[in-house]
Amino acid sequence: MAAKRKTPVKSRNPDLIRGVGKYSRSKMYHKRGLWAIKAKNGGFFPRHDPKPKVPASAEKPPKFYPADHVKKPLLNKRKPKPTKLRASITPGTVLILLAGRFMGKRVVFLKQLPSGLLLVTGPFKINGVPLRRVNQSYVIATSSKVDISGVNVEKFDDKYFAKEVDKKTKKSEGEFFEAEKEDKTELPEDKKEDQKSVDASLIKSIEGVPDLKAYLAARFSLKSGMKPHELVF
Repeated sequence: MAAKRKTPVKSRNPDLIRGVGKYSRSKMYHKRGLWAIKAKNGGFFPRHDPKPKVPASAEKPPKFYPADHVKKPLLNKRKPKPTKLRASITPGTVLILLAGRFMGKRVVFLKQLPSGLLLVTGPFKINGVPLRRVNQSYVIATSSKVDISGVNVEKFDDKYFAKEVDKKTKKSEGEFFEAEKEDKTELPEDKKEDQKSVDASLIKSIEGVPDLKAYLAARFSLKSGMKPHELVF
């Protein structure tokens, strides 16, 4: 709040009664010294050039919102942190998948990708699980391990698993359903070769451990009376 004046401002022309001043207009003309200002400027009051008018659009915002929805991107101030890998998950650890298409399957953990997801494989020849990415929140780490020193996984990253977007003209409803009935997109030959090369070196290590191949091929499931928190994997 502004500080209050100690002494009230006195008017030069106090009111005798409401609306009637003590001095006339000509008396106030001389009292305020307006005659001196006029004489100094050649018999006219000084005039200032008017300020340039600001366009109405820049002066104030529009009264109504636009009819069309205009998307405005939000600022993302979040700094991404690298996902911390659980201590129980190390390269070669056998994991149990808890969600997704291959739920209940056992897979071999190969490495952690830059996105924080885990690169795993069945191998495909043993239990049908190909090279894929999974979230560590949906896996159980077991005490079983596989030697993956002979497996080369340097070329696999998040871009390797990115889907190719087909930028074509929009199809009608009939053409869309007809395209679905036709042949589905097959896996590229280079990815098939990558799967075979990874499985070949991995299966050699698996076959060297007794009963490990049958363990990976079996699906994990719970029976009545089994308590998951009491199981030792």
